[in-house]
Amino acid sequence: MDVCFDRLLSILLLEDPPDRIPFYDLFADLEVIEALTGCKLSLVRDLTIGRIKRILDDGCEDRLRLDYEVIFRFYYTLGYDYIPLTLPSPFPRFNVKPCRDTAALSRGLRIWQDEYRGTIESREDFERYDWPIESDIQDSYIALYRILEKILPEGMMVIPLTPGGVLENVMWLMGTVPFSKAIYTDITLVRDMFDKIGRILSFICRLMSEQSMVGAISMGDDMGYKSGPMISPSHLRRYVFPWHKLCVDEAHRSGKPFILHSCGRIDIVMEDLIDYVGIDAKHSYEDSSYPVTKYKKLYGDRIAILGGIDMDKLSRMPLEDFKSYVKSIIDECAPGGGYAIGCGNTIANYVKIENYLAMLEIGRSYGRYNRLRY
Repeated sequence: MDVCFDRLLSILLLEDPPDRIPFYDLFADLEVIEALTGCKLSLVRDLTIGRIKRILDDGCEDRLRLDYEVIFRFYYTLGYDYIPLTLPSPFPRFNVKPCRDTAALSRGLRIWQDEYRGTIESREDFERYDWPIESDIQDSYIALYRILEKILPEGMMVIPLTPGGVLENVMWLMGTVPFSKAIYTDITLVRDMFDKIGRILSFICRLMSEQSMVGAISMGDDMGYKSGPMISPSHLRRYVFPWHKLCVDEAHRSGKPFILHSCGRIDIVMEDLIDYVGIDAKHSYEDSSYPVTKYKKLYGDRIAILGGIDMDKLSRMPLEDFKSYVKSIIDECAPGGGYAIGCGNTIANYVKIENYLAMLEIGRSYGRYNRLRY
């Protein structure tokens, strides 16, 4: 398979277009990987920093490596130029609701956020919480990287995904409703939450950026609904973006581009994200509210635009109609470079596999720059 990280890197840096449009997806669900490889994954599921240590202490490193070999082979075989690596979260929480997973490739249970209660709702909760120690995070992540660097295919690099984002982790730990109240009634607690989460995530970004096998850093931090930001732009600018900027600076200090994945319509703060935070690329789009074609026209000369094949169409559109749709996105977004094809969010376990594979095949063939105007 012809894989080369420089193909994607040229897109992230807005350089001259490569031979073809590269692929970019935040990650594929493990159920999709299992379905397309025919291999069952075990230890990599529900991985935490504590579990990594236990796996190594129990002498099960080889079993964990075998899981990652399957994952790496999946991305390599499909023609990705990088390996998306979801980092285990150091922020345990109990305010979740498990429900039956009704996807075609069901994982049994799907975990949802409990919006009405939080793991941390008060100063007492904050002080009692078992906050992660940086040295423990470093030991677990570096141990994982030592395993992975032995199996990384030639020509590929790793793009780690931080364990959630600045706003996400605060809202996940506090609960949506308690957080929304506290931002007006207990701003000291909210500020301390952002500071604690921000420091840990910026440490993780620095640690990951220093690894030679890492080609870029990605952060998922969903900040919007279809109608606009989840919290006011002034709160984002005061409490979230300074930490985003520090994370970007850590990546840039090591010469690594920074990719922001953020769901929702956040047009009102895009100038902040580009000019102040300094992101190099934006991922996550939805045709009904914030289509990738619009973002390419507005911002494609300043940042890379990644993905954008609508999740609803990927999941439900008839195959032949879907192929025409993918070609139309390429026609609008690819000329001039600065675009990588992929889905609007993640390769979830409910998407149509035939549509997913068709998207990649069209990217390989129709997305060659010798036929595109630029």
